[in-house]
Amino acid sequence: MKTVSKFNDAVQDFIFNPDALAPTFPESAITKPFPFNAYYDLDDAPEIDADDWKLEVRGLVDNKKSWTLPELYKLPQVSQITRHICVEGWSAIGSWTGTPLRDFLKLIGADTRAKYVWFQCADKDGYNSPLDMRSALHPQTQMTFKYANEILPRAYGFPMKIRVPTKLGFKNPKYVISMEVTNDYKGGYWEDQGYNSFSGS
Repeated sequence: MKTVSKFNDAVQDFIFNPDALAPTFPESAITKPFPFNAYYDLDDAPEIDADDWKLEVRGLVDNKKSWTLPELYKLPQVSQITRHICVEGWSAIGSWTGTPLRDFLKLIGADTRAKYVWFQCADKDGYNSPLDMRSALHPQTQMTFKYANEILPRAYGFPMKIRVPTKLGFKNPKYVISMEVTNDYKGGYWEDQGYNSFSGS
């Protein structure tokens, strides 16, 4: 099964067009309420103290400083209204605001020739997920800090989620605490259970 999954990943990566944009929508199309989705109940979602939280940066980057939330909030931000597509078969449209990941990778001097950006999250089971570099550099891939122009709610991944509208929902990690630029495939929470790593939407 892993061999087939790796083959599927390679095919999807080959045909992925890093310049093609995911559809965007008007505000009238936003799903209300936007659903909470995880493999646990909302009561079990991470509760993160904004004052103590820092984003750790590791791997193939020039600047490995950790970033506080106020520092990240000062970065230029853009908004998008895009569709979240769940592997379970449902979808929802939401409004997300944050910093394009490719801009942040440039800011920290990331080696964008590397294969992956790997995210670690604060979930109790240590959720993690790799993102192929071409998808990380996609113009719509975003370090998201707000939902509907408000500080990102706990339900949607406070203090930061990675919004990747060209991927299925499980490739949009929430409650992110670190990112690593790497050439090593480190697996992921769902990927280790047989889900395709590329998983384009």
